[in-house]
Amino acid sequence: MSELVELADQLYLFDLYEQGEIGRSSAYLYNGAKKTLIETGSALSLPHILDSLTRLNLAPEDLDYVIVTHIHLDHAGGAGKLAELAKKATFVAHPRAARHLIDPSRLIQGATQVYGATLPTLFGDILPVPESQVMIREDGETIDIGDRKLVFYDTPGHAKHHFVIHDPEIKGVFSGDSLGIRYVDSLTGWGTELVLPSTSPTDFDPEGVAFTVDKIRRLGIDTVFHTHFGPSPAEEAFVGTLEGALTFKNLADRTFVITSDWESIQQALRQHIHDRLRGMGVTPSESLAEMAVDLELNAKGLLVYEEKKARQG
Repeated sequence: MSELVELADQLYLFDLYEQGEIGRSSAYLYNGAKKTLIETGSALSLPHILDSLTRLNLAPEDLDYVIVTHIHLDHAGGAGKLAELAKKATFVAHPRAARHLIDPSRLIQGATQVYGATLPTLFGDILPVPESQVMIREDGETIDIGDRKLVFYDTPGHAKHHFVIHDPEIKGVFSGDSLGIRYVDSLTGWGTELVLPSTSPTDFDPEGVAFTVDKIRRLGIDTVFHTHFGPSPAEEAFVGTLEGALTFKNLADRTFVITSDWESIQQALRQHIHDRLRGMGVTPSESLAEMAVDLELNAKGLLVYEEKKARQG
């Protein structure tokens, strides 16, 4: 059972238990005039969404809005399954993401290239959301959820189909993966927290990361609400994401000169994070198994970035 944590008046966080792990992926729920869920996780997270709704005396048909920050499967893979139950909900998506909610065939094809035969085991069924239920929000547009307006901002760097959601009332943004991953002790066992960027395939762009950090910094927010995982002080998220993206890029640049395989980039990342944690007084596992999935995806994303650069001359 996922713990419901009230972060602000009528705003709740709960764990989506992505990959069966505690502290990997969180969702956020506004239980105000218009019931609004931010992030669905994969289809395997649906039971945890339903459980959390039940404990707030809600049902899926009570949802007014479901917002996905971007189309990656650990953020939006379960949207179609939820839409089967939340028939009155409007699913809000980035202009580049909406078409993949409506027809996920290309999304499934791309994800299969990354995850292979393990895709159904990792993420469950990936179903379409009816087009009539999908709303696109452009940069700077809003939705009114009754007691406040949420503002959407295009935020490249992690993915071209990514937006963040700004709540001026609480001076916070729901950042998806655009402002890093917050590694929490319940996931890692490190006894501390660390914000690192996500450079997973296929859109990592360090210039886009810098653009996004600057853009969101200018909003004057106090808190970043990560999907992975929970809230961070805004400046901590900005610095961790920006400095981490530059460091990861430089590691990939140096490694790519010598070899062109993602495993070598992964080893360079692992060594860097080991050194970083030891400098913080943490002794991580030798293999960094607590980050195994992210290390592989980050390395593969950095390899795609390096290959694009090489093709462009």
